[in-house]
Amino acid sequence: MARFPNPVRLLILAVGRALARAGLIDGERARRTADLSWPRIVTGLARMSKNAVDVAMVGLAVGPVAIAGIGFASPYWGVAFSLGGGIAGGTIALVSQRYGAEAYDELGVAIRASAAVVVAITLPVTAAFWLFPTELVSLLSDDARAVELGAEYLRLLALGVPFAGLNLVGSRIYIGADDSWTPMLVRGGGALSNIAFNAAFIFGLGMGVTGAALGTVLANVLVTAAFVAGLVWGRLPGVGDLPLSVDPFGSYLHRETVEDVVRIGAPVVGRNGIWTVAKFPMLAIVGLFGPTVVAAYVITRRILGLMNTPGWGFSLASSSLVGQELGEGDERAAEAFGREIVLFSVATYLVAAALVAAFAKPIVLLFVGDAGSETVPVAVGLVYAACVAVVPQAVKGAASGPLTASGDTRWPFYSQALGMFGVAIPLAYLGAVTPLGIVGIYLSLLAESSVPAVINYYRFSTGKWKDISREFRPEEGTPADD
Repeated sequence: MARFPNPVRLLILAVGRALARAGLIDGERARRTADLSWPRIVTGLARMSKNAVDVAMVGLAVGPVAIAGIGFASPYWGVAFSLGGGIAGGTIALVSQRYGAEAYDELGVAIRASAAVVVAITLPVTAAFWLFPTELVSLLSDDARAVELGAEYLRLLALGVPFAGLNLVGSRIYIGADDSWTPMLVRGGGALSNIAFNAAFIFGLGMGVTGAALGTVLANVLVTAAFVAGLVWGRLPGVGDLPLSVDPFGSYLHRETVEDVVRIGAPVVGRNGIWTVAKFPMLAIVGLFGPTVVAAYVITRRILGLMNTPGWGFSLASSSLVGQELGEGDERAAEAFGREIVLFSVATYLVAAALVAAFAKPIVLLFVGDAGSETVPVAVGLVYAACVAVVPQAVKGAASGPLTASGDTRWPFYSQALGMFGVAIPLAYLGAVTPLGIVGIYLSLLAESSVPAVINYYRFSTGKWKDISREFRPEEGTPADD
């Protein structure tokens, strides 16, 4: 999987080998986990870096009000990823189990059904964003200029919603087939093209927030085209042969398969959507602290997103590897993979958190520029809190991997809902209306990761997910690809 040495893979593998030498995880499982997770981590770094660069570009070209406008539109754009990522959860469960069982003739049915479902649920969202952008953005702000710019951004961004959903499904198809290299190249390349498009549109053509939205849409279209080409032809230029190919003219609406995709994916949509929905009250609450804290919070969220990218790799690696073992009927190996990837993830997050904490102020200054700004000390404090909060995030994400692979997706949804709406948001609100102050936001960051971490790992430890997986494993009578 590693075509050439790179620092991300070397760091991940070094952590795995250290844990293996300590007797905490199996060396071969550590290698397989590292090989499958590091490309996904690189993809996450590229995408999160793109998000940070977008904000910086718009801020330099238009000013802080444009950053606010994009910030108010961002929760709506997150809907695309909540929907697409949820359906992709059903995709990776079905694909990984069939791939592990070598039921290759059944893969096309699962893939086409996933594509049909994600298009069906994202098109209405596209229509809503296109028709009512001003009304939607004005729900979060009464600043006329910020609403105007946010609506301008959201209306054009609407066209990219179905493509963003399809890209998540395409990525999970390959990861479920033990190939995270191809999604890294395709989606990482898409993130880089997005930055290039934005630079050309924002600075070259002076298009401002419209240029940022157009760059995002075009990049998502390119990524979708690459995934479709790879799935149809079984290879891509510069990549070579791929692990699977799909007949594009087969059935997209096999009832049982669509039901399985929806049954597994719906709780994942809910889980992903919790943070998207939670952004609305959270932004309103943070706004009670004043513009300085709002700016610091947005900066911290961008940094936290970068720190959380290892979780993308470990969670999906766990889903794929556990799913493959379940497909082969080896539940003991599946459980071992799940347990050891949690340890692997925690160790990696500790390294990332320590590095960010050591350079918190210089990192914040990359966003602010002015060392004398009141935003800097507030953001630095929030970044320190995020470095603590990100460690349970490692458990939360890695423990959800086996649950997703098995089809046991309700518990991660419940845990995320309780963490955000039951604990994190109330703590932030207490900080805004009591002497607790900004400490409430610190505690909120910790609660949104630690509560789901405890619940997800508890559910994993019960082993009930192995029983649930038997309902979705390939068996005789499952429809063959046509």
